[in-house]
Amino acid sequence: MAKPEAVRITTARSSAADDMRSRQRRYAVSMTIRLVCFIAAVAVGPGPLRWVLVAAAVFLPLFAVVAANANDQRDDGFRLPASPGTHELTARDDED
Repeated sequence: MAKPEAVRITTARSSAADDMRSRQRRYAVSMTIRLVCFIAAVAVGPGPLRWVLVAAAVFLPLFAVVAANANDQRDDGFRLPASPGTHELTARDDED
């Protein structure tokens, strides 16, 4: 029977509430940038800059959703030995 991976405190995931708050914050920032692009596209005169701003405002939601749903990937680089029994501490039977 395989042992489950040990969870180290340095790689533990954040709470669900903190994760949701972080996602909402990232999405709100992205949508604020989108709003600024729309307003700037209206304020800027006709020309290529206007179309760049409109394109940014149109395609930003796609990237905003992907960025907001990015997982929390913590890794401290620690790995357990791959082969079973390697460097494993065992109890000694001392019959005194």
